Amino acid sequence: MSNDADTADRPRAPRWLRPTIIAVLFAIAFYQMSGWLFHNLKGFLGLIFLAWLFSVTIEPIVDLLERRGLRRGAGTGLVMVSLFVLTVGFFALFGTILAEQVAQLLTTLPDALSRVTDWANRTFDTNFKTGDDLLHLTPDTIRDLAQRFTPGVLGVVSTLVGALFQLLTILLFVFYMSAEGPKMRRAISSWFPARQQKVIAEVWETSVEKAGGYVVSRLILAAASTIATGIFLLIIGVPYWLPLAIWTGVVSQFIPTLGTYLAIALPAIIAAASQPLDGVWVVVFGTLYQQVENYVLHPRITARTVSIHPAVAFGSVIVGATLFGAVGALVSVPVVAILQALVESYGTRYALIEQPDSTAPPPDPDSTAPPGPEDPKAR
Repeated sequence: MSNDADTADRPRAPRWLRPTIIAVLFAIAFYQMSGWLFHNLKGFLGLIFLAWLFSVTIEPIVDLLERRGLRRGAGTGLVMVSLFVLTVGFFALFGTILAEQVAQLLTTLPDALSRVTDWANRTFDTNFKTGDDLLHLTPDTIRDLAQRFTPGVLGVVSTLVGALFQLLTILLFVFYMSAEGPKMRRAISSWFPARQQKVIAEVWETSVEKAGGYVVSRLILAAASTIATGIFLLIIGVPYWLPLAIWTGVVSQFIPTLGTYLAIALPAIIAAASQPLDGVWVVVFGTLYQQVENYVLHPRITARTVSIHPAVAFGSVIVGATLFGAVGALVSVPVVAILQALVESYGTRYALIEQPDSTAPPPDPDSTAPPGPEDPKAR
């Protein structure tokens, strides 16, 4: 009897304790599993998002072809084949020149850096170290570096096979995401109630418009910058004008904030290695072209895209590169553009109240005092 009494008097655990412990354990397990999946699948997820970004970029053209009576799958294939033909045509026209100039540029770049550094030390009385001083290049070190960083035949073949597999994966997902875009949208919407399907459709359209518009505008601006820079470098006689022009166009448009300075630095160094005054002219041209792009080209081309603050864009590139590497850095700005558009569409802003000016003089107490009784002596 005493044992039963002790058991009855012992305090029982609350009913919520066991479900809470189980829920916490499941949450920890889910967190660990999610982190493991993200760590192992982040490369694949980056490829999927890159394919989606490519698909929404060509979706306006596919929609136009579909309205003209062409089936969506055939229209998607036609657009992709056209882009492939244009790429092959570009490399057929400039591939040999580009390959030769890139090889020569990589060979002469260390010497160019050394010559520019020597000129800066003589002109401005500085003490910067040259590339040879930093690397201490000797025949032995060159041989060691070549043996360490030059991959074998098997490594080259495996790298090429991996790159080809990733390219085919992206193209396959691009085709299905573009050709089956409306079906995919309806399939996703069917899992939600009717009142939420309109929101899903609006979010999808906003994402397609902002992401596709951003990529298209950047490609147009990159092409314009490449053509203008190439013509200028060719006119003043800067060597390796084609790879330098492509470098300038791509880097200046797809690396926010710092891209403009990184893009023009390399052509300026190469030009200054041959003729220091040419390096100055390249910097002047880059500065003037940037002003023309900021005030003339950029507002007109990106009129329908989201304008992102440079600090936000730069921060998004850092976060994207940290999470997904080079692919994350490439797609981070369109993601931020989509999020900003959604916040502006569904967020609520309120009018600011007028704050009193602290620098204004205090009001005159006599002028603000209430009128008192009339003085009888004043009569």
